Amino acid sequence: MPQPAKVLGVADVRLLLRHVGTHRHAQRNQAMILLSFKAGLRACEIAGLTWSMVVSANGRLSDIIHISGGIAKNGSPRRIPLHPDLRVTLARLRRAHGQPRDGPVIRSERGAHMTPRSVVNWFATTYAEIGFDGCSSHSGRRTFITRSARLLAKTGGSLRDIQELVGHRDLATTQRYIEGDRDAQRKLISLI
Repeated sequence: MPQPAKVLGVADVRLLLRHVGTHRHAQRNQAMILLSFKAGLRACEIAGLTWSMVVSANGRLSDIIHISGGIAKNGSPRRIPLHPDLRVTLARLRRAHGQPRDGPVIRSERGAHMTPRSVVNWFATTYAEIGFDGCSSHSGRRTFITRSARLLAKTGGSLRDIQELVGHRDLATTQRYIEGDRDAQRKLISLI
């Protein structure tokens, strides 16, 4: 059975963003990373995301990403609050493309939607370039779910909230994504 994609720390994500910032299509690539790590999107959702899903009726960036059933796994639409870092990156990307209201957010070399396979391959290549073993396009999603679970106590939320954000039908699926924290486990045992 294959190992699950690695969960990355905050410093690792910063390194990843700096690395892609030096390449062609830096804004697009940073948006891909943040859509994965700050919104928990799957590769197929990153590939299928359109500006109409992130732009409100007044033509401004919305506070929410509206994942349509057409791009979501199992056809389950959902709404994800827009993280501030992702908002800034999307605003820059949108300005660079002439403030579109529709069309692909993440564009291929030819200006069309990237395919989900292209997104998966892009992440694999990028992780290989910086020597991150065990990482895949799913690392951002696993990191998003794990970090969200660790922060639940501060928000008053529940695992059900994370389940809805990531579009899982079954709470057990969400729980499988969460990586345990050895330091927290040691602290917990010392308090018993």
